[in-house]
Amino acid sequence: MVKENLLIVQSRIEEACRRCGRDPKEVTLIAVSKTKPADMIIDAYESGIRDFGENKVQELCDKYELLPDDIHWHMIGHLQRNKVKQVIDKAVLIHSVDSVRLAEQIEEEAAKKEICVSILLEVNVANEETKFGFRLEETEQALRDISVFPHISIKGLMTIAPFVENSEQNRPVFKKLSKFYVDMQRKNIDNVNMNMLSMGMTGDYEIAIEEGATLVRVGTGIFGTRYKIGENEV
Repeated sequence: MVKENLLIVQSRIEEACRRCGRDPKEVTLIAVSKTKPADMIIDAYESGIRDFGENKVQELCDKYELLPDDIHWHMIGHLQRNKVKQVIDKAVLIHSVDSVRLAEQIEEEAAKKEICVSILLEVNVANEETKFGFRLEETEQALRDISVFPHISIKGLMTIAPFVENSEQNRPVFKKLSKFYVDMQRKNIDNVNMNMLSMGMTGDYEIAIEEGATLVRVGTGIFGTRYKIGENEV
């Protein structure tokens, strides 16, 4: 099932790229493997997937020890400050940095381990009360505040769009963040390498790609059974 589903998802990514004149190589598919057993992850791995996303620190750490060491683990869920030290040397990218205080904790723990941690800033574009993330109008200042930390490398932005019946309803959300992302690229803020835009999940990743996503997070579309983050299926 996993291998067949992957073929469908990859085909849809390619079709979305063709529609908007993009090279499919510009888009990285992250298989969201939260709650999934190792054998399902291995099915995806054997199909060529190397990027996997986890929502919970303990689950990421457990799978990191169990599964092949060339897997790129992405921390995509809300990250509590007291769990930062467990994950910073295991995740290739933390998508969900949603406060300067969290970034300060990452900097502190990264300095202890003498590593540089790659992060994305999570932006709550739709200003949903139930979501984490910077409001769009706060994000540039947050980028500037965090950019001074020597053990953090800001790679771009992430958003979780609202749960909607029709994926087209999220196009304005993706369009707004993509425009802001391009604006930040042009500002050339020191220590901000704005080249990753993580947006789009199972229900709307094709729309996100058409609006500029470079990373899409797909779980249900690959692994089947629906699990939710709040109201959002991945």
